[in-house]
Amino acid sequence: MPRTFAAFRSGQLNEWRTTLVVKETACLTVEDRMAVDEELAADTGALDGAGDRAIINAVRAAAYRRDPRSVARRAAHAVTERTVSLRPAPDAMTYLTALLPVAQGVAAYAALVREADGARAGGDERTRGQVMADTLVERVTGTRAGITGIDLQVVMTDRALFQGDSEPARIPGYGIIPAETARTLLFNTERIGTEVQDRQDLALWIRRLYTTPETGELVAMDSRARLFPAGLKRFLQVRDDTCRTPYCDAPIRHHDHILGWAHGGTTTAGNGQGLCEACNHTKETPGWSAKPLRLPGLGHTVQTRTPTGHTYHSTAPPLPGALRRTAAATSRRQRKQTPAAQPGPALA
Repeated sequence: MPRTFAAFRSGQLNEWRTTLVVKETACLTVEDRMAVDEELAADTGALDGAGDRAIINAVRAAAYRRDPRSVARRAAHAVTERTVSLRPAPDAMTYLTALLPVAQGVAAYAALVREADGARAGGDERTRGQVMADTLVERVTGTRAGITGIDLQVVMTDRALFQGDSEPARIPGYGIIPAETARTLLFNTERIGTEVQDRQDLALWIRRLYTTPETGELVAMDSRARLFPAGLKRFLQVRDDTCRTPYCDAPIRHHDHILGWAHGGTTTAGNGQGLCEACNHTKETPGWSAKPLRLPGLGHTVQTRTPTGHTYHSTAPPLPGALRRTAAATSRRQRKQTPAAQPGPALA
């Protein structure tokens, strides 16, 4: 894209703000972009002390004056890209982000603000932001805590669940959470203000996961489902956690045959992997291939070969407690291979 910004050359805009201008005029022709640039650069005092939002608004207005039809088409297309995304945040939190048309986004935010202001006026001790967040969860899920009917699939050791061990737990698709947070979640409690209250409307189901003592690899699990495909999908979801394609940690959306069914691949845990939608579609294009491997000392491993001829290995992440068991097993093997130690002198 040509960069002919006199505003940048004249010192009114730094490089970051010039990038904002480029984005806002991307739908215009080269001639119209140059005209917008000249219009902004001509008024030397208009942008003094202006923030990013003011600059963006000025550019949008100038772009609309040059070619209103292109700007309108761009806005109409943007509506089709509305979506909701989830990504991890520090301290067992998440960022829930919604990309919405301006009217819907403003209306939703205004409704949350109105609810928060009313609650605060009525004596609610939560902060305004806390009330807004809690109201959002309640209205989306239909419940106050927001998890009734949702299968979280929290994975943790029996010691962490029943004996207060500090081994962290894992939520597939999110990652590691503290053991105490997982216990609070599973034992039907919720924190309201400074008090922790029991909740009776949450059902807790426990499935046993069976792992090998040497590597911690998941090899079997209990299932409440009658149909094998549903149980197998759940198995892959727990074992793989996120997309198994190297360097991709997107949530699992597809349950894939590593060696395709058409090529003799079986519907088994060993020949299955969890992939995101994009990686599963990419894997089917010419030049891509994958096969399961059995490597000593490693869990379930997949070898992926790309059209460029590069080969990558992906190993299922260890379950909570697996590293501790693996270290203990290694220590036992070392003791077996080491001659018995002779008694040493007593210490006074």
